[in-house]
Amino acid sequence: MASKKYISLFAAMFVLFQSISFAQTSTDWGWDWKDSSKVPTKKIPQYNEFLNNQYPYPAKPRNQWELGLSAGNAFILGDRAILTGGYNGGIVGGISLRKSISHVFSLRGAYNGAIVSIPSSKSTVWAKNYTHMGSIDVIASLNSMSHYRGNPKWDVYVFGGYSLIYTRVMTNQGGALHNLYYPQNNLIGTSNFPNDVPAVNGRHTWALMHGLSYGAGVSYKISNRVNIGIEQRFTVPMFGNDYLDGNKVGNAGDQYSFSTAHLNINLGKTAKRVQPLWWINPYNYEYNELNSPKHMKMPKVVLPDADGDGVTDQFDLEPNTPAGAPVDSHGRAKDTDGDGVPDYRDKEILTPQSCFPVNADGVGTCPEPACCKELRDMIANMQKAPVCNINSLPSVQFKKGNKLSKEAMQLLDAAAASIKANPDCKVKVIGHPTASKAAQQMAWERVNAVIKYLVDKQSISESRFIFSYDGGSGDANTIDLQGTLEEGPNTVPAPHPNLRSRN
Repeated sequence: MASKKYISLFAAMFVLFQSISFAQTSTDWGWDWKDSSKVPTKKIPQYNEFLNNQYPYPAKPRNQWELGLSAGNAFILGDRAILTGGYNGGIVGGISLRKSISHVFSLRGAYNGAIVSIPSSKSTVWAKNYTHMGSIDVIASLNSMSHYRGNPKWDVYVFGGYSLIYTRVMTNQGGALHNLYYPQNNLIGTSNFPNDVPAVNGRHTWALMHGLSYGAGVSYKISNRVNIGIEQRFTVPMFGNDYLDGNKVGNAGDQYSFSTAHLNINLGKTAKRVQPLWWINPYNYEYNELNSPKHMKMPKVVLPDADGDGVTDQFDLEPNTPAGAPVDSHGRAKDTDGDGVPDYRDKEILTPQSCFPVNADGVGTCPEPACCKELRDMIANMQKAPVCNINSLPSVQFKKGNKLSKEAMQLLDAAAASIKANPDCKVKVIGHPTASKAAQQMAWERVNAVIKYLVDKQSISESRFIFSYDGGSGDANTIDLQGTLEEGPNTVPAPHPNLRSRN
């Protein structure tokens, strides 16, 4: 009868584990990797290195302890229930404290107290087991990590550990109550009776022994603070003990079986600690960063253009166009009149087709009209329109405040050469403030810091710079430089001088 009950229980737990292992979960990350308040002091150096992209792994956060309360059925798997077929059962209650080591492994200390009745087929003979058990378990959570979902709503786990068992058995034989000895592996006393026969009314009514525990369980998270679960624990006294049920048959050892329901509560301030790590998927950071980068340093895309004609090599059908030669959208030198001589060598760009063929300079066979020399002279005397050939200027990153870093100064030094080589160009210095007043003031200071550096250190005229905001469409920590022929102010009043930074 008892064996059928255990088979049914194990089958139900197996089906439950299989069904919940594929359950979808919350998309909550569990914590913000930028939040230093949850990082222990000894991990702050790693946190800072990670934040500054000097180390690839985030710091392990502080996490909460889990307090567990349990109650359920207790059984003795032994000889008496097997021989008599009588009812074998009782109650067990316990309390535990669990702490994570990693996202998979955790340690748990627990106390369980149980009272189990094991009557025989005769109503005048029964045994009752009283047990106090302290345990230390190593727990492995089987579904905390997944490549296909966020944090788990279920914690499916197995465990094993050591137990210290303090127990006694009382029997009713012929209407008289007797305390049963534990002649095997009793740490506080042994029987002097032969053949390991349990003694009656002896000196030691309680026995202390070592045990090994193992089992499995599952918990469901109701909230970030509370979860409930069920668990099956087996505890086997070390070196065997056949007296737990008051009956000895052969050398087979008895063992405990506790089937319990659990109420678990996370302890600790959420302002300083995250949930226990078995409720957090460690892949959260990697997959969310790949989906929407917020920490990776994204280099500015630079496409190769060997001939500098503005068409990247990948799409340039004429990759060796001479510098300054006008090209079409495919990078080929323009031939406006279609005479076979490209415009950059054509001395008569608009030769009529009636004057074809042309010579090597693109001049047709038609005689020159009288007005052409006059027009040529006028064109030669016309002022050449200014052209800005600065194709790309760097973006300057600020970590905090308005001070330029060494890297930013090196970028500006390199950009100064291009600015000086294109005197017709002006340079638009663009900030990206958000809507807050402090952000607008900080953007104003950073734009001024860039302009001042190029004026003071590179001796570029202040009149060549245009002070610009774009309304927060870019990164607030980035100041962009852009070549232009536009006109604009090189200085503007501070938007909120009362919020001026002090660094």
